[in-house]
Amino acid sequence: MSIFDTGNPINRYTKVVPVFLTINSAYAPYAAATIHSLTKHADPKRYYRVIILHDGLNLVNRIRLRSLVTRNVALQFKKISHSLYLKAVIMYCAKRKGLGDFFSAAVYYYRFFIPRLFPQYGKAVYLDSDTILLDDVGKLFDTELGENVVAAMPDPKVTVIREFRDYVDKAVGVPHAEYVNDGVMVMDLKKMRKMKYLSTMVNLIKKYDADLVAPDQDYLNVILRGKISKMDARWNMEPSEKLPKDAKLVHFNLFNKPWHYKNVPCEKLFWNAARGTGFTGDLRRQQEAFDAARQKKDHEKVAALIQKAGKLAKMKKPIFELDEK
Repeated sequence: MSIFDTGNPINRYTKVVPVFLTINSAYAPYAAATIHSLTKHADPKRYYRVIILHDGLNLVNRIRLRSLVTRNVALQFKKISHSLYLKAVIMYCAKRKGLGDFFSAAVYYYRFFIPRLFPQYGKAVYLDSDTILLDDVGKLFDTELGENVVAAMPDPKVTVIREFRDYVDKAVGVPHAEYVNDGVMVMDLKKMRKMKYLSTMVNLIKKYDADLVAPDQDYLNVILRGKISKMDARWNMEPSEKLPKDAKLVHFNLFNKPWHYKNVPCEKLFWNAARGTGFTGDLRRQQEAFDAARQKKDHEKVAALIQKAGKLAKMKKPIFELDEK
C-alpha cells in the first residue's frame, strides 16, 4: 500500500463497501465533491473504500483527494496500465475526438475494467464524478440484483429528448424504456467476470467500430439487455428546482454543470459538497473563466450530440445484431 492509499484495517468492520470513480486530473475537483458528499452520509458502523481509477493523476490532486479520508472512508488510487483491451479502447476513442471529453477513455471506459482488476470484490458501486450523494451509498450497495448483472436507472435524457429516444430504439436497437444510464450503477462483478464483459465489449468495438452517441453506455445496454435491474430513481436524480425531499443522489449529467454555469438547479448541493475539499477556489475560477464564448461552444457541443442522434435514428436497421429476448 502506498502513502496515497489510506484507511483503517478492513477486518474491523463487518462489511466493506467498494465505490469506484474513474477520472483524469481535469475531473479531480468534481470527484472531490462526490467523495466529500459520500463521507458526509456514510454510516459510521460501516467501512467504505473509494477506489479511483485514473490515467495519471498529478501529485497535487492526489494529496488534495487524500485529505478527504475519514475514520471509516479510505481512498485508493489505481492507475490503469496498458493492455490489449485498453489499446483497443484508446484506438476506438482516438477516431472520435470531435466531441472532446465526451469520448475520454479514462472517464467513460475504465469502469468496465473494474471486474478484471479487482477480483477480490464480488459487488461494487460505480459513480460518475458529477454526482452528489444525499444519503448513505451503503444503502445503494445493498441493492439486490437477483439474477441480473447490474442495477441502473432508465436514462431520463432518453425519455424526454425525442432524438435520443429514437436513436436508442432504432440505431442501438434497445427499447428506450429499458435503456439505462451507466453513471450510477451497482455491479455484480462476479457475473461480469463470468460472462467476460470486458472482452465482449472490446470484441463488439472491433466488430462494429460504430460511431455512436454514447458508446460506453450503448455497449452496456446492448451487452446486458435483459440483465439489468431498474434502480430506485431516487439514486440517480436529475437536478431540478423541485427536487424531491427524499432524493438520494443528484447527477449533473450532460447539461448545466454548476462549475460552469451560475443559477442552475441544485447548484447549492454541489457547492456545499465542494466546500472543504481544497478545490473550491479552482472550481470558482473555472466557473468565472467559462465565459460567453465557452458557453456557446458548450451549447453547440450538446446540440451536435442531439443532431447526431437524430441522424443515426434514421437508419433502416439497428447498428448491432441483437438476439431477440
